Amino acid sequence: MQNSWSTGALLGLLAGLVVARDVPSNVQSLFDAIKAKGSCTNQLATGFFSQEKDSKDFSYCGDHITDSGIIYLQGNGGSLVNMDIDCDGALGKGDGSCDSSTDTQSQTTFQDEIRSYKKGIKDLNAYVHPYVVLGNEGKKKGYVNFDPQQYGIEPLSIVAVKCGDQLIYGVWGDTNGDDGPPMVGEASLALGQACYGKEVNGNSAHDANDVLYIAFSGKDAVPGADGANWDAKSYAEFEASIQAQGDRLIQRIGGGGSSGGSQPGTNTVPTSTSKATSVVQSPPASTLIASPSRAPTSHATVSTSVSSVGSSSTSAAVATAPSTASSCPSNPPMPSCSWRGHCEGSKCKSDSGCSDDLVCKKGKCAI
Repeated sequence: MQNSWSTGALLGLLAGLVVARDVPSNVQSLFDAIKAKGSCTNQLATGFFSQEKDSKDFSYCGDHITDSGIIYLQGNGGSLVNMDIDCDGALGKGDGSCDSSTDTQSQTTFQDEIRSYKKGIKDLNAYVHPYVVLGNEGKKKGYVNFDPQQYGIEPLSIVAVKCGDQLIYGVWGDTNGDDGPPMVGEASLALGQACYGKEVNGNSAHDANDVLYIAFSGKDAVPGADGANWDAKSYAEFEASIQAQGDRLIQRIGGGGSSGGSQPGTNTVPTSTSKATSVVQSPPASTLIASPSRAPTSHATVSTSVSSVGSSSTSAAVATAPSTASSCPSNPPMPSCSWRGHCEGSKCKSDSGCSDDLVCKKGKCAI
């Protein structure tokens, strides 16, 4: 694949496209359901800290690993996790925000994978790349280990982060070691500042346990060497380069798209960098966030168009309708909606939170 990220014009365009992204309704519904439930049922691993000396009851959760192909982090009593700041990797020249960190490593876990991409960088840069720290590796007695790859989460795959009223896309870029207690809830400086502004630095994090990290299983969650602007010069440039893929992945949640684990090429639905314009075959109406026991859907996702769905439905109606129906005036066509949860009547904050040609009027998507 030809790598076109090197052109200055495209980099400028990508940077201009990055804006605060509204939290899609299906992600908000997942967030609300997780908090209301209190704690996860399918604890893939538990016994982690969100902060040192806290309750040690935080878990990697697999409640939606079959219906949505995701894992997430949660504590008890409706708590999620916090966001500590990681400044590991090839920092280069930043603004000094990482200088106050007392726990900086010179490399990230997936440095070799980054180098294998041959994109002119030796490792992730905490000032540029919005990466998330997932997984725990240690040999000390009593240390709790967890490897996300056992559940299909691939190195350098897309991770969606709901922080406040924003949704940010990053990548799984590092793991926690046993230089301290087994911790969860950490992200690079770039991601932290995208969420909470410049007050976040190497020694000042977001302590509230209200951050939702969503990791996606399957090869289709990995940008790969040519699917992201790895040698970007800024957070804005890099995050813009993975936005379309992130938009596709979040459609898995709550029945908004295919389940996890599909191979490259099976998710062939296009998306826009400003609005998700993909249309995929909808799963059965029984696909609900509250039903983690549902069997996995087929990985052979079938792409279809709004017009073909509409025409087939119309043909069926005509074939079964009385002959007098042809003399009745036809109803005006319904506006197309290719972004589930962002259709007419859905809540919104701006036009970017509405599908296709819909606009945000008085807090709702409308024609």
